[in-house]
Amino acid sequence: MFGNYLIGLREGLEASLVVCILIAYLVKTGRRDRLVPVWAGVLSAVVLSMVFGAVLQYGSTQLTFEAQEALGGSLSVVSVGLVTWMVFWMRRTARHLKAELHGRLDAAVAMGTLALVVTSFLAVGREGLETALFIWSAVQATDDGYNPVIGAALGLLTSVVLGWLFYRGALRINLARFFTWTGAMLVVVAAGVLAYGVHDLQEAGWIGGLHDVAFDVSSTVPKDSWYGTLLKGVFNFQPDPTVLQLVVWALYLVPTLAVFLNLFGGGRTTTPAKPVTPAETAPQG
Repeated sequence: MFGNYLIGLREGLEASLVVCILIAYLVKTGRRDRLVPVWAGVLSAVVLSMVFGAVLQYGSTQLTFEAQEALGGSLSVVSVGLVTWMVFWMRRTARHLKAELHGRLDAAVAMGTLALVVTSFLAVGREGLETALFIWSAVQATDDGYNPVIGAALGLLTSVVLGWLFYRGALRINLARFFTWTGAMLVVVAAGVLAYGVHDLQEAGWIGGLHDVAFDVSSTVPKDSWYGTLLKGVFNFQPDPTVLQLVVWALYLVPTLAVFLNLFGGGRTTTPAKPVTPAETAPQG
C-alpha cells in the first residue's frame, strides 16, 4: 500500500500544483470569469485518466494468460520509462513551472475559451495518464487485491488536500527537497515494477530465462508473511527472482539513483529553491 500511496501522492501533487497555479493566477489577475473553462479542462483530464485506467484493467482481463503477461510486462516497462523521465524533468524545471504556466495561460486567454480548456486539459492530462499507467502497472506487480488501489487513492486524496492548502496559503514546503526525496523513493519503486515487468515478459515467452532463478529465500521470507507482504508492497520484492530480473533491477536502480541524487542533491552546490509561500499561491483580496 505504501508504494502506491507514494505514487498517488507524488503524481497527484504535481497535478494539484498545476491546477493551483492556474486558478490562483486567474483570480489574482481579475479574470474569475475564465475559471469555468479551466475547471472544464481539468475535469475532462481527470475523467480521461479514470477511463484509461478502467480500459487497462477491463481490457487485460479479456486476454489469454500469455497476452495478459505480454501486455502487463510491456506497459510496466513503458510506465517505468515515463516515470523516470518525469522525476528528472520535474526536479529540473520545478522552479520555472510557475512562469511557464503563466505564459501559456496568458496566450490561451487571448485565444479564447476553447484554448483555455485545451491548456488546462493538457497540463493535467499528461500527469493523469502517467499516473493511471504507473499505478496500474504497480497494482499488477503487487498482485494484492484492493490494498494497492486504496493506497493510491489515499495518496491522490492527500495530494488534493495539500494542493488546496497551498492555494489557501496555509502550508509552506520546500518543493526542491520534497521532489528530491520522493523522486528517489519513486525510482526504487520503479525498479521493482521494471523487474516484475521483465518477469511478465518471461512468462509470456517473449524473453527467455524464466527458470534461471538467481536465489530463493522463500523459506526465510515467505510471500504470505507480514514482512514478505510489506517488502512486496513497498519494493516489489520477489523472494525467488530470475537472473535476468535481478540484473535488470540492478542496472536500472543503481545508475539511475546515483545520477538523480548527484544531479539534484548529492554534492552539487545549487541555489536553494524558494519554498511555496502564501503570497505566491493565494489569491489577493
